[in-house]
Amino acid sequence: MTGSAQWDAALVGVLGLLIGSFLNVVIHRLPRMMQQQWQDECHRYAIEQGLLPATAAPPAAQAFNLSRPRSHCPHCSHALRWYENIPVLSYLALRGRCAGCHARISPRYPLVELATGLLFYAAALRWGISATAACWCIFAAILMALAWIDWDTTLLPDDLTLPLLWAGLIAAALQYSGTPLLDSVAGAAAGYLSLWSVYWAFKLATGKEGMGYGDFKLFAALGAWFGWQALVPIILIASVCGAMVGIGMKLSRQLREGKYVPFGPFLALGGLCAMLWGPDRLLHGVLSLLG
Repeated sequence: MTGSAQWDAALVGVLGLLIGSFLNVVIHRLPRMMQQQWQDECHRYAIEQGLLPATAAPPAAQAFNLSRPRSHCPHCSHALRWYENIPVLSYLALRGRCAGCHARISPRYPLVELATGLLFYAAALRWGISATAACWCIFAAILMALAWIDWDTTLLPDDLTLPLLWAGLIAAALQYSGTPLLDSVAGAAAGYLSLWSVYWAFKLATGKEGMGYGDFKLFAALGAWFGWQALVPIILIASVCGAMVGIGMKLSRQLREGKYVPFGPFLALGGLCAMLWGPDRLLHGVLSLLG
């Protein structure tokens, strides 16, 4: 590999750091935006059903989206200056503390930025500066956001899963993902139906819901990107890693209320591993681990 290619990949990695900083905003704000939307819809429904008078004031809420209000400290509302928003470097310069009140900043923020930068770097290193690399960078960024949102809230927003699914089908149609279109369509259908079937089998047997519909959509999206052949290695690595984390959390008494671990982050992990190493090598690695 030439030095020029490595420099190009490094520049894409820097772009990934910036995208990672934006993903931190998405991870934090999108669930709150969804909650605000649900409250507005419930308010309108209550008025339509006559449960509230037509003059009832809507739920009090300030303008809140991905751009407003400005990024600020949740403890003291200190608005971040531009030089306090530089990915990774600002965290290190501030020593993980707010410049206003010196409250601790979660290390997850620079970790998300760094992980996104490394994924972008890996994509550019493998596919060069190309439409294919751009597609896989988009894939990695959306998966990163979905994994952390699901971990925090047990939600996999349609605003991210459905665009990821359609992007996979479009990338296959344009021959950017390396997956034949027929395999992509079959993968999307098989991914959704497989977890849908497991969900209903578990519910009929136990009367409980073992996963959410967001997991079906995410697995369908992974099938669209990699084809139906990749579904087995992805679900294997997701199940193994999820079980290991779940057992570890149970032994350390860190399981959340309801005693479950969201499955979306481990599906995302399986998808990222498939992107980095390929589904075939991923399956061989998982089988070697199990054997």
